[in-house]
Amino acid sequence: MSKLTVDHVFTSESVSEGHPDKVCDIISDSILDACIKLDPKSRVACETFVSTNFVGNAGEITCSGWDKIDPEKIVRQVVKDIGYDKAEYEFCADTFEYMCRIHGQSPHIAMGVDSSSEREQGAGDQGMMFGYATTSTPELMPAPILFSHRLLDRLQQVRKSKEIAYLRPDSKSQVSVRHVKGRPVEITSVVISHQTDEVSADIIRKDMIDVVKDTLSHTGLLNDKTEYFINPTGKFVIGGPHGDAGLTGRKIIVDTYGGVGSHGGGAFSGKDSSKVDRSAAYYARYAAKNIVAAGLAEKCEIQVAYAIGVAKPLSINVSTFGTAKVDEAKIQQMLESEEIFCFRPASLIRELGLLNPQGWKYRDTAAYGHFGRDMFPWEKTDRADDLRRVIVI
Repeated sequence: MSKLTVDHVFTSESVSEGHPDKVCDIISDSILDACIKLDPKSRVACETFVSTNFVGNAGEITCSGWDKIDPEKIVRQVVKDIGYDKAEYEFCADTFEYMCRIHGQSPHIAMGVDSSSEREQGAGDQGMMFGYATTSTPELMPAPILFSHRLLDRLQQVRKSKEIAYLRPDSKSQVSVRHVKGRPVEITSVVISHQTDEVSADIIRKDMIDVVKDTLSHTGLLNDKTEYFINPTGKFVIGGPHGDAGLTGRKIIVDTYGGVGSHGGGAFSGKDSSKVDRSAAYYARYAAKNIVAAGLAEKCEIQVAYAIGVAKPLSINVSTFGTAKVDEAKIQQMLESEEIFCFRPASLIRELGLLNPQGWKYRDTAAYGHFGRDMFPWEKTDRADDLRRVIVI
């Protein structure tokens, strides 16, 4: 039986910018932003590790302006911006110990990635990437992950504005959504675990539920049966990197589709666009979203695979989970033809403007979702008309 006909509940989680792993993602992407601002063709693979009052950076960076970059200054500003600015948090922008072990990219990798012919620029690594889109929400994203992101984005706004002054930076959300015939019909439960000052659990519960209702009431999916689990352990005061160590790239499901669809395994943050783990996943989302926006299918997942140093993808595969309005083979042929979408690294990098971001920074992607937010170029549906012209429904 098709999943479209099954009544099921699907759950996804998100984590805030103050979560230890997201602190690392934001730091790594902020260093990337600094590099490509000076040298758009920088090669960056920046890793971050955080623990109690400690930040460490490691990895490979080749940037013609690297000597002008002060990574420690960038890191301290990021930590301050997130909100770790008090000594009592045991992770503070002014006092943490910093260590940097960054070196240049291997020339053996560069040999395969760099090319005299832009069209033949090789992929920065082997692997497979996935892009996904669905008509479940106006953003063409799965509902559970989209709602989880929206809750934490709103909570960071009320934290930073002091509207809820007792909130600390670390938090997680989780939303469970019942689907019938593939469509979201109700939110069955919401979990919020938010780091706070020493405040009454009753006050926290009331304030968190108010934020949930204000943020998600427009969906029409909250009802009297929706269950709320607010700081289920009873207390969440110790958190952030003091409560748990963090690493770059450890929240790959949070960063993508919340467990809906497939994942190739590669993380995003701290990587320049030559790393197809990131750039091809963005482009696969772009293609899948346009296919759904064009009305060719209600759901679409695209897999693309690469070999390091090779420009042309080894394979492109499309699945519409039985929702296609046209022969799925026609969509497959269109993707392989390079007529509308070209998955060669140089082409997709140029098309999405990944060397010179306009109106966004890589740092912006690191928390609250790489997908489903209109600020990013891979969220455009500007190829939908071309698709309808090429593939007539």
